[in-house]
Amino acid sequence: MQIEKVKNELEEHLGKIALIKYNLGRNKFEEYQVKIKKLYNHVFLVETNNSQIKSFSYSDVIMKTIKIHYY
Repeated sequence: MQIEKVKNELEEHLGKIALIKYNLGRNKFEEYQVKIKKLYNHVFLVETNNSQIKSFSYSDVIMKTIKIHYY
């Protein structure tokens, strides 16, 4: 999977709700229900239900550190 493909996929879902499953390692995961807010050159921003802003890189998606499930 290439970075451009990830960017295009996220751009299609900009402003929509998604579920992010973040792999912390050692069988530890965090799940966030988020709204995709902004896309930048190397990172994208999401807003959680409790109005926290989190950033992830496109390489996190490629390396499967995070998994995104769109609604």
